[in-house]
Amino acid sequence: MERKMGELPLDINIQEPRWDQSTFLGRARHFFTVTDPRNLLLSGAQLEASRNIVQNYRAGVVTPGITEDQLWRAKYVYDSAFHPDTGEKVVLIGRMSAQVPMNMTITGCMLTFYRKTPTVVFWQWVNQSFNAIVNYSNRSGDTPITVRQLGTAYVSATTGAVATALGLKSLTKHLPPLVGRFVPFAAVAAANCINIPLMRQRELQVGIPVADEAGQRLGYSVTAAKQGIFQVVISRICMAIPAMAIPPLIMDTLEKKDFLKRRPWLGAPLQVGLVGFCLVFATPLCCALFPQKSSIHVSKLEPELRAQIHEQNPSVEVVYYNKGL
Repeated sequence: MERKMGELPLDINIQEPRWDQSTFLGRARHFFTVTDPRNLLLSGAQLEASRNIVQNYRAGVVTPGITEDQLWRAKYVYDSAFHPDTGEKVVLIGRMSAQVPMNMTITGCMLTFYRKTPTVVFWQWVNQSFNAIVNYSNRSGDTPITVRQLGTAYVSATTGAVATALGLKSLTKHLPPLVGRFVPFAAVAAANCINIPLMRQRELQVGIPVADEAGQRLGYSVTAAKQGIFQVVISRICMAIPAMAIPPLIMDTLEKKDFLKRRPWLGAPLQVGLVGFCLVFATPLCCALFPQKSSIHVSKLEPELRAQIHEQNPSVEVVYYNKGL
């Protein structure tokens, strides 16, 4: 089939991100685009139009008059709203583009209402409910998670977060007030360490697919799953650090000033705004800490899988896997 003048070639690889994922800068640019909150404002018709452009292009049909930039824009809009494995439209608050506005509101409230036990319990519960939706929406299609596993992870993470928050709250009663402001961060960090491994327990039982550089699947590895989950826990905790560490320091100083003493109602919106500003940068930059397509040396894999790879593909020394988000 001959290509018309000015028509896009069919060899643009829109399965992969636009920027080089082996560099931190390339990954950061990719995640700044993926987590862009403006994608939430797109209408159903705009999402469908982007889906058609992407699916047609993958099927070898170029939408007339489309430029390469428009094709990439359609790909990122499509990726922001549809599940990569199932193709289902992801619920609005489960999308990566909802991370900043949702976390900004929840984290801002956790940091504002940290003094009373009922509000601590309520906001930790809201945060874990939101995390459960995000983890379910962005689950890997290869290892489907059952409702029972989801429920167990949700209850355990919520219990862990609330217990950490209340335990530390009682321990910090006699310490300077500033220390108490960091209790929500400790609770969120503890919950991440419980929530993510539990949500992905199936991967820890059966392993995640590992492949060679060309993408040919070589088997399943629990070692790779552990490494991937560890990297996700680290980046999620790092994501929370700026938003949960910088605003408390600023608010502690501001609350001593007359301006806020006379206008206490300004505290919550100001806190939410500060958190939002931190998250706009922290979310994509911490997602970019580790490559999405992570690698592990064959020598570090389980003995059976290592023997199988050496036997079938003796030249392969490094295998790749999708670490999840």
